[in-house]
Amino acid sequence: MTVHNLYIFDRSGTCLHYSEWHRRRQAGIPKEEEFKLMFGMLFSLRSFVGKMSPTDIKYRLHYYETASGLRLVLNTDLSVASAREALHHIYTNLFVELVVKNPLCPPRQPVQSELFRSRLDAFVRGLPFFAPRPA
Repeated sequence: MTVHNLYIFDRSGTCLHYSEWHRRRQAGIPKEEEFKLMFGMLFSLRSFVGKMSPTDIKYRLHYYETASGLRLVLNTDLSVASAREALHHIYTNLFVELVVKNPLCPPRQPVQSELFRSRLDAFVRGLPFFAPRPA
């Protein structure tokens, strides 16, 4: 089992944070364009994501949306059944506590907090479905 990457978007589509761990292939486009494409895909899929069957996809997209419109997207391999609790923890215990409540982190701006980044990385690396990259 493997974690590939995590996106955190605000309601308007601004990517507030991006991390990657075991991503094997890069998109071949600038990160800002990738963020726009990912958010556009989320916006389009939102209405019918429950009916979609990812039979030919090699990864599973886990999605968590807050009441305020913040969207967290975690990509893993297909063996990870659900990452909902992990995404909820990332939002409530890391993002809210270390970004939202931090007066040095301006709202609706990309996250610059090294404390958030390091705690997020430690949390994701500690997940039971996080696996080291094969050699």
